[in-house]
Amino acid sequence: MSGDQPPPGDEPVPQQADETPSWETPSWETPDIHGAYPRLTEDQTARLAEHGRRRTMAPDDVLIREGERCEAFFVVLSGAVAVVEDHGTPEEHVLRVHGPGRFIGELGLLYGQVAFYTAVAREPGEVLVVSLDEVRHLVSQDPTLGDVVLRACLCRRALLVGQGAGFRIIGSRYSPDTRRLREFAVRNRLPHRWIDLETDREAEELLRRFGVGPAETPLVIWRDTTLLRNPSNAELARLIGLPSLPAGNRHGDVLIVGSGPAGLAAAVYAASEGLSTTVVEAMATGGQAGTSSRIENLLGFPSGISGAELTERAVLQAEKFGAGISLPLEAAGLRLQDDDHWVVTFADGSEIAARAVVLATGARYRRLRVPGIERLEGTSVHYSATVYEAQQCRADPVAVVGGGNSAGQAVLFLAGYAPKVHLLVRGADLETHMSRYLVDQVQRHPRVEVMLHTEVTEVIGEEVLEELYVVDNRTGRHRRLAARSLFVFTGAEPHTEWLADSIALDSRGFVLTGPEAQEACAHPEVWHGRGRSCMTLETSLPGVFAAGDVRSASVKRVASAAGEGAMAIHFVHRHLGHSAAPGTTGTPAAGGHSDASPRLRPKGSAWLA
Repeated sequence: MSGDQPPPGDEPVPQQADETPSWETPSWETPDIHGAYPRLTEDQTARLAEHGRRRTMAPDDVLIREGERCEAFFVVLSGAVAVVEDHGTPEEHVLRVHGPGRFIGELGLLYGQVAFYTAVAREPGEVLVVSLDEVRHLVSQDPTLGDVVLRACLCRRALLVGQGAGFRIIGSRYSPDTRRLREFAVRNRLPHRWIDLETDREAEELLRRFGVGPAETPLVIWRDTTLLRNPSNAELARLIGLPSLPAGNRHGDVLIVGSGPAGLAAAVYAASEGLSTTVVEAMATGGQAGTSSRIENLLGFPSGISGAELTERAVLQAEKFGAGISLPLEAAGLRLQDDDHWVVTFADGSEIAARAVVLATGARYRRLRVPGIERLEGTSVHYSATVYEAQQCRADPVAVVGGGNSAGQAVLFLAGYAPKVHLLVRGADLETHMSRYLVDQVQRHPRVEVMLHTEVTEVIGEEVLEELYVVDNRTGRHRRLAARSLFVFTGAEPHTEWLADSIALDSRGFVLTGPEAQEACAHPEVWHGRGRSCMTLETSLPGVFAAGDVRSASVKRVASAAGEGAMAIHFVHRHLGHSAAPGTTGTPAAGGHSDASPRLRPKGSAWLA
């Protein structure tokens, strides 16, 4: 989590209910929406043509098939290509028709995921076919072309998510496994639709069709041909084609645990400087920052950037330099294998060894503990404000609990959907924990009501949230507040349960680093034998570093997390024995610092070759 974040939505998502974009269109000549359907210039097409080949297409030729991995990037040169869902079935419907100058694809295209639609020739013509490796290279090397393609891919993915395309999750709102699958799908921006076992008539029909009972739910159904019974997150990830851990040599220079801004920044700097690098993630790339609607105070983005776009750009950048990213892998333990390697074990029994480890697991929002809340978590009580939740808030008032930047951003995002947003703040003002630019926007917004000195004491509702009991903590006066959704942003808890027995933590569970870590080290002799002190971002274990929100006393901001991720790699180089300046050898003296770039090791030892 970082304090200048939460909700996703700078994507293609509209801020007003009557602006909802749709792929439903009979013509490719309709206006583009939020950059989702750009027409490539002649120069951009020519640039792609240098790396591709022309292909003639006849009517009904299938270019991309739903449920299969995307193998190429297609640019329509002449004719027309229809993007359809449920191709070849009575339920088939057209999402979009692309004419000359348009390209086919959405976010999954860039990462080798399976397609959530079928692209089929509607009129005869010609397309340009470019391999995905070439496209990824061009997107990372050509800023203008990269902006066009990446923004369009992000927008189209958000449109698919908003329409409920893709696979279906059938399960009870009261089921923890249903909540788990829904959270994984939402956080990874996977197109899907939830069918509530309790209230949706379609659920009973689907259970009969597949011959399963309610006790076997939750189910994941895709294209009426694939059925998974209560799959793990890893099984769902494999179905969609999310990156898994390749088999083979699992030894490398640096292992980064977590893929928020700190983890991705560390990956970019480590891989670009020649270290064999892998990143493992338990839930979704981007961390809490990846769910932010718009980050407005990040250096270099004067008009702001969505967390999703920032995340995808960072992922592409890390992969361009050769970093491997694998998910979902939940870290379960850390141990020293020998004097040179640390081993991280995972909940599925797999493990990876590395000469250095960077802990960048971030923090999660603290759950609100009040009567009645548990049964509504995941249905009307949320700990992030994404497009998925916001689209369910178009008709009713909602409430947001929290007084920091995350709460402020969530309020502004939700106010673009809900008719009324109540911001419930325990303290006496907003200025204490919220940036001034957010305070001004929140206080001016006509749909937002700020309620200071206010705490939730009870949540009312059986199947959905109906009311909140709140109390004025100055006067003790109680009142009822109508709300259909509750969004909670009340402080953070670190992802460090798996480290409690191996590393020094502070009283709240955050990782100690630098002199504090060395002082709290249970075995100080490990430092005496190395002839140096604990480096600034190093933990109580030599060669294990921490960056971002998981670190004790860190600044909860995207920029600072990214900076710490980059700085951690500087210390990794020093730990691995790299020189502090080109042409020298050995590790700098204990406590020494240098702003000079470290000498780079040759690229070559691929992380999981």
